Amino acid sequence: MSRTAIATIHLDALRANLARIRALAGNAKVMAVVKADAYGHGLERCARALTDADAFGVASIADGLRLRAAGHRNRIVVLSGPDAASDLAEMRRLNLEAVIHHDSQLEMLAAERGAPALRVWLKLDTGMHRLGFPAMRAAELHARLRAMPSVDRDIALMTHFASSEEFDNAMTARQIENFENATRDIAGERALSNSAGLLGWPRARGDWVRVGGLLYGLSVAPDKVGADFGFAPAMTLSTRLIAINRIQRGERIGYGAMYECTDDMNVGIAAIGYGDGYPRSAPSGTPVLVHDARAAIIGRVSMDLITLDLRNAPNARVGDVVTLWGPQLPVEIVARHAGTISYELTCGVTRRVLFAED
Repeated sequence: MSRTAIATIHLDALRANLARIRALAGNAKVMAVVKADAYGHGLERCARALTDADAFGVASIADGLRLRAAGHRNRIVVLSGPDAASDLAEMRRLNLEAVIHHDSQLEMLAAERGAPALRVWLKLDTGMHRLGFPAMRAAELHARLRAMPSVDRDIALMTHFASSEEFDNAMTARQIENFENATRDIAGERALSNSAGLLGWPRARGDWVRVGGLLYGLSVAPDKVGADFGFAPAMTLSTRLIAINRIQRGERIGYGAMYECTDDMNVGIAAIGYGDGYPRSAPSGTPVLVHDARAAIIGRVSMDLITLDLRNAPNARVGDVVTLWGPQLPVEIVARHAGTISYELTCGVTRRVLFAED
């Protein structure tokens, strides 16, 4: 094996995270969001671990097809709904459910003749201004959908929060109020909360919680890690040291010669880089673990390799495991150094990384 980067997926952590979500959700059903290849953790393997979820949320019909091909019979909701009229037949064939958020989708449904009823979710824009109908149209749209023979009369109502990870931000309270006012006299299950909404906004539990990041142990709040909320990381990204070089004080390291050695020091070379999904934006000082010892990146991350300051790991040897993130080094910390979020890092792990399960 010429590459040593491994993403180990902790299936027990996924199961434990789902159980904790259920405990927090009370009587609400749980939609496990597995879009983006289950946030980079692998769609099929994560769905096996999350089979007790009441539904799966996906971004595309193709994801629904993969889940059905793997034998899953859970409800599956396509979160952006149909893009073309031909998508409706495929959704029915696969027994998928469609989020309806735009007039063009209403026109697709209205043009159908003799099609079996499709289960739909009516998405309302309460302030995020991305996908969704204006909330003031809720009653009109709900009545229009219920009158269509091609639509199941049991229509769920949903919205999406813009700032729910900011637990003191009044915007979420306004969005909840907008949703409640718009849907007060409409029958149907409600789905408001994403991961942050589940943690910080009990009023928004509704009938469904729609949870992504927390399933994978990823924090949804600034300056927090998943463990702060009782969730376990579901991925460990690791590689190995392939060289250790003694570099003299004043010498510079890597592309652009961006790091100058302040001492005579051992510099480790680890087999991972942005070609594997490790962020090129990670600066010198970004932590890694060499066994249990804390080390740090020095110099620029390259396509295949990173260079490490091993002064805090004096016993390091070629072949030692290097952990880039995992239970002992939360991915949120790496993301903070790299100027991004944990979701982007796990989603960005590339296909040349070997995946394993434990």
